[in-house]
Amino acid sequence: MKILVPQAAGNIIEQLNAHGFEAYVVGGCVRDSLLSRTPEDWDITTSAKPEQVKDIFPRTVDTGIQHGTVTVLCDKTGYEVTTYRIDGEYEDGRHPKSVEFTRNLEEDLKRRDFTINAMAYSDRDGLVDIFDGQKDLEQGIIRCVGNARDRFTEDALRILRAIRFSAQLGFSIEEETRKAITVIAPNMAKVSKERIQVELSKLLVSKHPETIVKVNEWGISPYISGVFHQALKTLSDEENLVRLPDKKHMRWAGILRHQKPEIAVEILRDLKLDNDTISQVKTLVALWDKEIPANKPAIRKVMSGLTPELFHDLLYFQNIFGRKPYLETLKKVEEFADEIIRDKDCIRLKDMAVTGRELIAAGRKPGPEIGEVLDALFEEVLKNPEHNKKDTLMNLAEML
Repeated sequence: MKILVPQAAGNIIEQLNAHGFEAYVVGGCVRDSLLSRTPEDWDITTSAKPEQVKDIFPRTVDTGIQHGTVTVLCDKTGYEVTTYRIDGEYEDGRHPKSVEFTRNLEEDLKRRDFTINAMAYSDRDGLVDIFDGQKDLEQGIIRCVGNARDRFTEDALRILRAIRFSAQLGFSIEEETRKAITVIAPNMAKVSKERIQVELSKLLVSKHPETIVKVNEWGISPYISGVFHQALKTLSDEENLVRLPDKKHMRWAGILRHQKPEIAVEILRDLKLDNDTISQVKTLVALWDKEIPANKPAIRKVMSGLTPELFHDLLYFQNIFGRKPYLETLKKVEEFADEIIRDKDCIRLKDMAVTGRELIAAGRKPGPEIGEVLDALFEEVLKNPEHNKKDTLMNLAEML
């Protein structure tokens, strides 16, 4: 079994070997390589202690030195080099109280979460697979290393990681691992919302977003939040989630579409999602079941309140989840929207041929009235785009 390790990572391993230390690429990069996927990162594990790694390499950063991790810089790229370690007792269900360095690779690998993530590789020694991770990869199985209850008790976030890997890889979760999830699920209450959100978002943008239902079915969601739990209970047509583009806001809107917009916002804020995603989800949740009439003034009105990208997302969303009688109308809406864009109709207040300054220059008093006049003129332009001419709008303004 040969893995093509990047030259820089290979050089780091060779340098460590030359100084008498063991070293391997480890974890996700080995898993992804065996699956013929492109690894995002190449992490290295070694018998060398952090200070020894720093002595060998001229450019390093102490990214997690208390846990044995030093980042070695090579040609503007950083490679995390972590000392073999044994984790101490986990007191908070998330982090070990202490870390003990070891020179035994097996001790390091057996503290890892799943067999498919507990493999190491070097050109010198080949694949080190003590826990049959390669076999589980071949059979499409997510299985904990050693005792599943122990692994989830150590770090409850691994519960969501198991489901997320299942969704990303299309793998099933081994029975003892699944049973342990349902037993240890209450420990999810100890995990930070930020970490939970990252796992849920990765799950949702995966090839199998419908796997999100397991978070409810296996008793996990009540320990994330009550409102999130209720949202998952009302989820339907989850098999259609995969038809949405794998964009975070589209998939989150897909699972929250039956909620009131303010409830969707509450859930996403609690999970610490970014403001842009929250705003986009709120808009889609509010509008996805509002049928747009197949006439251009109504379409321009909707377009005026959304970015071009979000309007496109809304139509895409409605095509998947809209009522069947509306789908024929929606084809016409899409056709008219294309014509509106092609004809460069004014659908943004900033693109109107008259500005507030010009109204003031023509004698209008500054103040709220200016905004009211501009809004009225904009409504006219949305109905009749041919009226978006300065003279026409100034004449209309005189009558308002």
